[in-house]
Amino acid sequence: MFTGIVEEMGRMRRIGKQGQAMVLTVEASLVLGDVKLGDSISVNGVCLTVIAFDASSFTVDVMPETYRKTTLRLLQPGNAVNLERAMPSNGRFGGHIVQGHVDAPGTIASRHSEENAVVFRIDTANEESMKYVIPHGSITVDGISLTVVSVDERSFTISIIPHTLAQTVLQHKQPGEPVNVEYDLLGKYIDRLLSFRGRGAGEGAGGRRGGVTMEFLAENGFM
Repeated sequence: MFTGIVEEMGRMRRIGKQGQAMVLTVEASLVLGDVKLGDSISVNGVCLTVIAFDASSFTVDVMPETYRKTTLRLLQPGNAVNLERAMPSNGRFGGHIVQGHVDAPGTIASRHSEENAVVFRIDTANEESMKYVIPHGSITVDGISLTVVSVDERSFTISIIPHTLAQTVLQHKQPGEPVNVEYDLLGKYIDRLLSFRGRGAGEGAGGRRGGVTMEFLAENGFM
């Protein structure tokens, strides 16, 4: 588990590809301080397992599922990446619960300055997933824990303070570029659990499908 507080920007040293499998070697410093084989490190919001390391870099495998669902497949040697080690049990919880399990790529639709902040609008490929995005709720973009400013049917906006911009890859991102998006974990679990409410052999009590419906809300005193 991560918090979405990026510890440093690393740099891609070497990328090996074979079909939809990849081996990435990332130059870093801070995250190597206590690294061990098998440790988890978030790379642009993707939880990856360390398979080798030396004094200035670490290496990770990328499996086909991760290749297909994230922007890692677009990386080139020399690209900067956001890095965060897994959260220690006695550490500060500075962001929100981040698994490093990217839901889908988004695309930067616009970027503009607003006094001391930079506002990004992120378009999503799946309108259905926007149910997990709420104004002033949490969202993860390229591994960064951020607060949603506004939401519409296909996109959301985030406002970045100067410190976050300077310390993360968002400083380099421009309209048209992709980013990794992970929605709030709590919303996804609640939605999944409610969709299976009372199901037996695919149906809820009384032959109805499970899930929250207007009928369910009325029957239970919410309307």
